[in-house]
Amino acid sequence: MNRVRYKFYTLILISMTTLTSCKQETKSTEDSIDAKVKTLLSKMTLEEKIGQMNQYNGFWDVTGPTPSTGDAAKKYEDLRKGYVGSMLNVRGVENVRAVQKIAVEESRLGIPLIIGFDLIHGYKTLSPIPLAESASWDLDAIKHAAEVAALEASAAGINWTFAPMVDISRDARWGRVMEGAGEDPYLGSLIAQARVHGFQGDDLSKPNTLAACAKHFAGYGFVEGGKEYNTVDVGTSTLYNVVFPPFKAAVDADVKTFMNAFNLLNGIPSTGNTFLQRNILKGTWDFKGFVVSDWASIEEMRKHGFAKDMKQAAEIAANAGCDMDMESDAYVIELAALVKEGKVSEAVIDEAVSRILKVKYELGLFDDPYKYCDEEREKSVVGSQDIQNAVLDMAKKSIVLLKNENQLLPLKKQGQNIAVIGKLAQDKTSPLGSWRLAADNGTAVSFLEGMKAYPDNTITFAKGADVTAEEPSFTKEIKINTTDKSGFDDAIKTAKQADVVVMVLGEHAFESGEARSRTKLGLPGVQQELLEAVFAVNKNMVLVLNNGRPLTIPWAAEHVPAIVEAWQLGTQSGNAIAQVLYGDYNPSGKLPVTFPRTVGQVPMFYNHNQTGRPTPKNPGDVFWSHYIDVENTPLYPFGFGLSYTTFEYSNLEVSKSGDNSFKVSFDLKNTGAIAGKETAQVYIRDLVASVVRPVKELKGFKQVTLEPGETKNITITLTDKELGFFDNDGNYLVEPGEFKIFVGGSSDTELEVSITL
Repeated sequence: MNRVRYKFYTLILISMTTLTSCKQETKSTEDSIDAKVKTLLSKMTLEEKIGQMNQYNGFWDVTGPTPSTGDAAKKYEDLRKGYVGSMLNVRGVENVRAVQKIAVEESRLGIPLIIGFDLIHGYKTLSPIPLAESASWDLDAIKHAAEVAALEASAAGINWTFAPMVDISRDARWGRVMEGAGEDPYLGSLIAQARVHGFQGDDLSKPNTLAACAKHFAGYGFVEGGKEYNTVDVGTSTLYNVVFPPFKAAVDADVKTFMNAFNLLNGIPSTGNTFLQRNILKGTWDFKGFVVSDWASIEEMRKHGFAKDMKQAAEIAANAGCDMDMESDAYVIELAALVKEGKVSEAVIDEAVSRILKVKYELGLFDDPYKYCDEEREKSVVGSQDIQNAVLDMAKKSIVLLKNENQLLPLKKQGQNIAVIGKLAQDKTSPLGSWRLAADNGTAVSFLEGMKAYPDNTITFAKGADVTAEEPSFTKEIKINTTDKSGFDDAIKTAKQADVVVMVLGEHAFESGEARSRTKLGLPGVQQELLEAVFAVNKNMVLVLNNGRPLTIPWAAEHVPAIVEAWQLGTQSGNAIAQVLYGDYNPSGKLPVTFPRTVGQVPMFYNHNQTGRPTPKNPGDVFWSHYIDVENTPLYPFGFGLSYTTFEYSNLEVSKSGDNSFKVSFDLKNTGAIAGKETAQVYIRDLVASVVRPVKELKGFKQVTLEPGETKNITITLTDKELGFFDNDGNYLVEPGEFKIFVGGSSDTELEVSITL
């Protein structure tokens, strides 16, 4: 054997030995934790075990006097007795240390708390809302955004986040569409994994990581009528092929916790659904973490008509596999009696508690209960410049250019008189988005501030009209301005004198998010009238949209020459939008959701099934699947997004590269004058299957940056994983037959070819 070959085999041997060693070390760590959990469990009373299954909301000034009466006093006493396993909404090192100290130093066994928080798109420094992040299609950036959120939150005492929300949703009326990754299960699965890896890192015991939570299991994005907390009733094909995949992806990423959902699924509340929690999640998928209820969802099974009282609700939930009760008191009050009556086995309790304790051991809380309680780290990390830079980068990547006639954008950097119109342009709170519990009001960079960072143009601002009629609140119904047009005249006067008008319109942050369902998806209040009035005097207009869901903007799409989907972009919102408008960042975002023409088309999504009558038999025939008053097509399709340059797709070829594996290759050329990034997308259609397949399904994409005139050959491989589907019994099938392969810059693809599997 010569020396080169010897070195090669030596390296292989070392690599294999190292890999085996790592696997053995991981297995040894797991065995060690399991042994510790078993030992601790043996020391616990039944009531202490049930206490670990109990989660309370923050309930008093934990650094002040101890309460002596009322609900807060009871919770304090339960904490001291070891009857609390977790708390949520306690934040900041001082407060977290105070409650942890009680649990660790005053309870009999000193079991540390796991501290939960809704870290939906950041802690105090906010990234774009999750739907906006998903528009980047940049998995590394999305992962980094979660890393940054974990870094900041963990520095403030948090060690568990109720994120990511991985619900697929096809209904823009549902307010929580802002919290997810959109309508596609393939993209949604990849984003779910990116966020889990970002939050949890490669070592959960590090102090800058925290446990993630995949929610809401399952089907919450399919609430009927898009109405919050409503019933869900979907077929098994949709359940297995659309709803489940992102949750399974989260399990594959080793997510530590799941949250069940408020909704019924096929008549059974998710919180008490054995099929979901025991059969699928803990059975088929072999999920090792624990399941927490949504807020009081155990108690709410009574209101659904599924449990006669709180005691029966606790029985159903525990037996169905819900391990922790969030803020309904059902377990801590009722479970001990249920065990003694034989209605809930103590083995069920032991299993749930073991899962909870294991996550606490994995977080390193038993080694150091105060590892997340470093005041100096909190001061240096929260709001740091590195975090600001990271959320700015994410915000720029999230912006989608919807229209740009006559290359109105990018704006010239000097010599222009620019009118900025719209209340949202000066707002420093709404751009933060919904679900911003730790962020202070007024901390976003406003659009006006971002524009004024370019000093060589003249910026003139006019409010035009308020979006809301009173100061919005996260917990109260929002009141929209539907009558006050007193600022119209000033806006019109300002627009007449401008070279370019930039209108910033859309939703206030609290018009989307939980409990913010809408039946109208146009510009709220008087904003559409303002838009048309200003356009009448100056057609050289850029419309910047701030919103948390797809909007119906057919008038703007027809008339306004440039439209930018800027969502709600978080702390660095104004800087990100201004840098895109001025061309210092070439927009590259792609829509993760379909934009309908009218709310009457909703739910609308690209990956629908073909009907038996998809087109008219003859021109003018009425007996085919359509509306008589609007086109079947969307206003903007899934995957759509323009750039300041242009791209050309060509030379699509598909070749077999193994058993049931195909290599899709094509050329992508930058045909414009500046460098740009394109997200090239590959879709398939299984033409004949034992369960009807959608007209198109996203199965691959690549982001490519090209210089002007540059061409690159792109290759994406399709395997059984991409070519198969689940039947109605949950079996994964890859069936022989003819497929179409589509390639392009959106779901409205440019190239196609047929293959036979």
